[in-house]
Amino acid sequence: MNQHGGGGGFDEPINLPQIKFPKIPGGLVRGGILLVALLILVGTGFYTVGPEQLGIVLRFGKYVRSTDPGLHFKLPLGIESVTKVPVQRQLKQEFGFRTAQAGVRTQYAPGAKYQVEANILTGDLNAAEVEWVVQYRIVDAYKFLFKVRNVESTFRDMTEATMREVVGDRTVNEVLTVGRQEVADLVQQKLQELCVQYDTGIKVEQVVLQDVNPPDAVKPSFNEVNQAQQEKEKAINVAQAEYNQVIPRAKGEAQKTIQQAEGYLLDRVNRARGDSARFASLYESYRHAPEVTRTRMYLETMNTVLPKVGKKLVVDEDIKGLLPLLNLGTGTTALPGTGGKGGN
Repeated sequence: MNQHGGGGGFDEPINLPQIKFPKIPGGLVRGGILLVALLILVGTGFYTVGPEQLGIVLRFGKYVRSTDPGLHFKLPLGIESVTKVPVQRQLKQEFGFRTAQAGVRTQYAPGAKYQVEANILTGDLNAAEVEWVVQYRIVDAYKFLFKVRNVESTFRDMTEATMREVVGDRTVNEVLTVGRQEVADLVQQKLQELCVQYDTGIKVEQVVLQDVNPPDAVKPSFNEVNQAQQEKEKAINVAQAEYNQVIPRAKGEAQKTIQQAEGYLLDRVNRARGDSARFASLYESYRHAPEVTRTRMYLETMNTVLPKVGKKLVVDEDIKGLLPLLNLGTGTTALPGTGGKGGN
C-alpha cells in the first residue's frame, strides 16, 4: 500500500511477519482420533454390575435386557444406559423416626416432622405414637423400575396407610401391650398383598414395631392406669394360684372319701352275702345230720374261745369235792368236762 504526501495516503509497502505452523504428520492425527474414540468407547461403553445388583439396560429409554453381576458392554454415546438395582440387598424404611448414625450406640435424628407420621388414632379414639421399620427386598427389577412411578414413595405411602388401618381397628391397650406382634404380622400381610396388586416388584420381609408409646401429654395418666392394671393382674394371678392349690386338693379328698365309702359298701355287702351263704350251708348240713353238726359247731366254737382263756383245767363232771384241792389263782379256770377227756 502506498502513502501519498498531502493526501494522507501511503506510498511505501508494509511487510507483515509470516507465522509458520509446524506440520503434523497424518499418522499422528489419525492415532489421536483413534485414542479419543477409544477413550469414549471405554468410558461410555463398558460398565460393571456389583455382586448385589442387577443391571437394567435401556436403549433410548426402552428396556432391552438385564445383566448379571460382572463387567459388561453397552452401546456408547448415550445410545444405551444402565440402571443398577440392588436385588440382593435388604432395604428398609423408617417411620416416626430416622437413624442419624448406626452403630453400637445408634443415634436417632430428632425432629417434630417425624412425629406427625408416628401419631395414629386407635379404634377407641385414643392416640398412640407408633414407630416402626419395614424391611423389604426387590424381587423383580423390571416391575420396580417401570410398573409404578416413584415406587419408593408409593411404597412408603402404602405402608403408612396400612399401619393406620390396622391400628385403627384396635384399642390403644392392644397396640401398646399384647397386640403389638399381631399388628406387625397383619401389616406385613396386607402390605404384601398391595405390593402384588400394584406390581411393585417388592417383597415385604418383616415389619417391626420399634416403639409404641402414648403421647407425652397423657403419658403420666397412662402409666398410672398401667400400674393399676398390673396390680389387678397380680391379684388375679395370686387368687388363681390359691384356687389351683385348694380346689384340686378338695376334689381329691372328696374322691378319696367316695372311693372309701364305695369300698366299705362293697366289703359289707360281700361279707353279708358270705355270712348268708355260710348260714344256709350250715342249716343244710344241720338238717341232714343234726348231731354231727352240733358237735362240729361246738368244737369249732371251743377252738375259737379256748385260746383266749388263760390256764385251763378240764375235769370229769362226776368228781366231787375237787375244788378245795386245786390252787385256783389268777388266770385259772375250771371247766366242766365230759367223761373220757384229758386235761391240759
